[in-house]
Amino acid sequence: MPKYPMLEFLWIVPLLPLLGSAVNGLFGAKWPNKIVNWVAIGSTGLSFLGALEAVREFFESGQVLFHEEFFTWIAAGNFRAGFDLQMDQLTVVMVLVVTGVGWLIHIYATGYMAHEGGYYRFFSYLNLFMFFMLILVLAANYVLLFVGWEGVGLSSYLLIGFYFLKKSASDAGKKAFIVNRIGDFGFMLGMFLLFKAFGTLDFAQLFAKADRWPADAMGHLGTFTIACLLLFMGACGKSAQLPLYVWLPDAMEGPTPVSALIHAATMVTAGVYVVARSHILFAHAPTAMLVVAIVGGTTAFFAATIGLVQTDIKKVLAYSTVSQLGYMFLACGVGAFSAGIFHLMTHAFFKALLFLAAGSVIHAMGGEQDMLRMGGLSKKIRWTYVTMLTATLAIAGFPPFAGFFSKDSILLSTFENEYGGRNVGYALYGFGLATALLTAFYMFRLIFLTFHGRPRFDEHKVHVHESPNNMLAPLMVLALLSIVGGWLAAPAMLGTGPDYFSKFLQPVFGGVEAAGAEAEARSLEVTLAIVAVLTALLGAAVAYWLYLKRPEKTDALAKSLKPAYSTLLNKYYVDELYAAVVVKPLLWISTNVLWKGADIAGIDGAVNGIAEGATAIGDGVRHAQSGNTRSYAVWVVVGALVVIGVIFFWPFGGKAVIGMVH
Repeated sequence: MPKYPMLEFLWIVPLLPLLGSAVNGLFGAKWPNKIVNWVAIGSTGLSFLGALEAVREFFESGQVLFHEEFFTWIAAGNFRAGFDLQMDQLTVVMVLVVTGVGWLIHIYATGYMAHEGGYYRFFSYLNLFMFFMLILVLAANYVLLFVGWEGVGLSSYLLIGFYFLKKSASDAGKKAFIVNRIGDFGFMLGMFLLFKAFGTLDFAQLFAKADRWPADAMGHLGTFTIACLLLFMGACGKSAQLPLYVWLPDAMEGPTPVSALIHAATMVTAGVYVVARSHILFAHAPTAMLVVAIVGGTTAFFAATIGLVQTDIKKVLAYSTVSQLGYMFLACGVGAFSAGIFHLMTHAFFKALLFLAAGSVIHAMGGEQDMLRMGGLSKKIRWTYVTMLTATLAIAGFPPFAGFFSKDSILLSTFENEYGGRNVGYALYGFGLATALLTAFYMFRLIFLTFHGRPRFDEHKVHVHESPNNMLAPLMVLALLSIVGGWLAAPAMLGTGPDYFSKFLQPVFGGVEAAGAEAEARSLEVTLAIVAVLTALLGAAVAYWLYLKRPEKTDALAKSLKPAYSTLLNKYYVDELYAAVVVKPLLWISTNVLWKGADIAGIDGAVNGIAEGATAIGDGVRHAQSGNTRSYAVWVVVGALVVIGVIFFWPFGGKAVIGMVH
């Protein structure tokens, strides 16, 4: 028996959700919901247990990188792409987040989707997503990672457009699919360039070779810089960063469990994971690092401003997701990869909780999503309120909640950043701090509009009720994780020990993350943490004043700032801009040039013209067949005269004939 059986059979972890997807997809239509539940929850639950056992064996083996080549998938010349899986410290974090949070969301979905049509189909898609996401995080080479990358894009399309009879849902699914293809084009080009430069796409071999290469200079577009920018283009599509973020807010058309699993906890973090996994390449490309930081910081602030005025509870959380993903890229861009992954993990806890709690609110309100038609729900759905408040305190960055520690790590690293100069670091820190202020404001605005104040709905028509236990239980677990999930970093801030999370990831990122002076770093961290908490308090206080103490001020404020308010409410008119600059010109070109011009007039015109010409010639020849003997005799004589004329009177014809005779 193998010493570490789960590690040596690591493929079982992604296989189980795939089997669950296949079984429910093939047979679930004839089964009651209970059996579908057992298959879906059982397969993901066993996958979670398998992941836990693999992680235990990884620790027991001394936390040494595990890499296994199970079989060769593609072999062409000197190129090999195998079904190779690996586990290191970064994989441990990702696989536990995907399987653990994913399993909780599956349990929640059994309550939320209980009365929906296509129940078996939904869980088949959800299991399929889990399979591809696990392939993505367990892959030991870029080719297999790209299979998972494209697979989660496909699963996302299926789940966003689950209500396919609803036009807005099917349009949102197509939008997500197309926007992701734009980013994926860059990702593929990046892989091609890496193979051209290093002759392999296996992580261990590629990173070992890259580590020995000299780094590109700042501002120089060398191999590292171009490859990293292309990979980052793919990451921008998958993780909804400027300018490819537009698909994620529309993705809220999918069922709420989809929003929680794909667009908060797992899929959208795939881009952050790829940048972190490729940290050695990015460390050799300071220009690319600066681009990542600027795009991340700008996206974080940009999306947060849009979230200030949205009234759909899921849309607020969608723009919050885009903003928090920007935080993660900001961390990676300043070289704080551990901080970025730390925030990825804590974000998975509190953002999944926010979406699931929002789903519980929507369930209680009979499908209503407009916060302006809610209010006064805190006493009616107490457990939902407590858990959502917990997640709000976490995302706003209040101690001792999880988001406080991960956000603090990012702001500290950004403040100390020297890519592009200290002034750039201070500017990025300013964006991060401003985003923290806006985050606290719009999240407490959500809490106050939804749960406090007077009810703004007809209590005789809407029977507000708490969610069933299979929906509340995952909320409780995620609420606990949203509280304690960041405590691994607490000893470093308190001066009683190290940052255990960063220390755990040290074997992965230790080569590119520099450790600062302990005492000075701790003093600065405490100062910046106090500033961040005071900033969050200010945001929460303004929300309290506007939406609880003086709610009449909100309308007056909106009117006095109407241009800005309208711009934010219409999301900076980015969708309209894309429609005018990209979509409509492409539609015009495809309709008038490619379809009417090239296809109908060119290809069809040529084919139809030849056919019509042949028909006309045949028709003319047909009329020559009159059936009159005298007419035929005349044609014979005319033909003979033409032949004689050609032979004897055409230029050179007579000479040619005479020459042939002689």
